[in-house]
Amino acid sequence: MSKPPMSVSLSWDHALEFSGEAGKHELGIDGASYTAPSPMQLLAISLAGCMAIDVVHILTRGHHTITALGTTFTGERAPEEPHRFVKIDLRFSISTSASNEQVERALDLSRNKYCSVWNSLRQDIELTVSFELKREEAGT
Repeated sequence: MSKPPMSVSLSWDHALEFSGEAGKHELGIDGASYTAPSPMQLLAISLAGCMAIDVVHILTRGHHTITALGTTFTGERAPEEPHRFVKIDLRFSISTSASNEQVERALDLSRNKYCSVWNSLRQDIELTVSFELKREEAGT
């Protein structure tokens, strides 16, 4: 089943600041990142969020509990224009009843199959993904 086309709108406010709408959601965007995130910051949040959502979805569908999940994105950018990301490091900290292998599997599935943000980016970006597991006992 294919997804319908996505549509968002953007209108210029002043300087490098814009107001955006995605469905019923409004957000600001600022090329100088003074009053709102920059486009690259939003891309970083989108990638981290996409993979985090996938991990939660995969593990909870496998009947594992998750009591906490945090993600840190560090991106190196090209020195020349267009200053694209050339290397990305995503680090997850997760408290779950799942094993190391189950978390690794969830991250691999996100990266290689489910995360539409990662799969929409250039595949020559070096991406490293790691995690720290804080083991939760089942039923806690």
